[in-house]
Amino acid sequence: MLELLKQPWPWYVAGVLIGFTVPALLLIGNKSFGISSSLRHICAACIPANIKFFQYDWKKESWNLFFVGGVAIGGVIASYVLTNPNPMVIAESTKQALAANNLTDFEHLLPTDIFSWSSLLTLRGFIFMVVGGFMVGFGTRYAGGCTSGHAIMGLSNLQLPSLIATCCFMIGGFIMTWLILPFLLNL
Repeated sequence: MLELLKQPWPWYVAGVLIGFTVPALLLIGNKSFGISSSLRHICAACIPANIKFFQYDWKKESWNLFFVGGVAIGGVIASYVLTNPNPMVIAESTKQALAANNLTDFEHLLPTDIFSWSSLLTLRGFIFMVVGGFMVGFGTRYAGGCTSGHAIMGLSNLQLPSLIATCCFMIGGFIMTWLILPFLLNL
């Protein structure tokens, strides 16, 4: 059984399991699926300031903190217990495209040529990790939620703003992949 869990699961199994989270949360407690709001709850709980955005009853949303904590703990357990011993499977065309941009380490989930402590001190690493992190946080707040909240929860509730946000996420991803990423990789 443990060996089965260590293997990558096809999208049609993993996607269905993630999809079942939405009705489960709605049926169990009329809760909405989303991860990004947990940072707001943490700030509201830990920062005793008179910032209007953080002045609400965050304790009503404490279930979300347990959910996110479970995701983090599950990730740590999976990385130690369920690690797939096989190398990452990447298409040859993708390897060639990345190698053309000086990315050659394909042993890990993320290329260490960009995502490592040593690369953080380079301009390229700083842009990817710090500037990119800021942009993801800003975009999440600006869009009123993250990709999981809009694309999984919002679309399943047939919300037009979530459809618009998800389309914008996809367009932004295409622009990043095909126009901006090649430029940033050559810094």
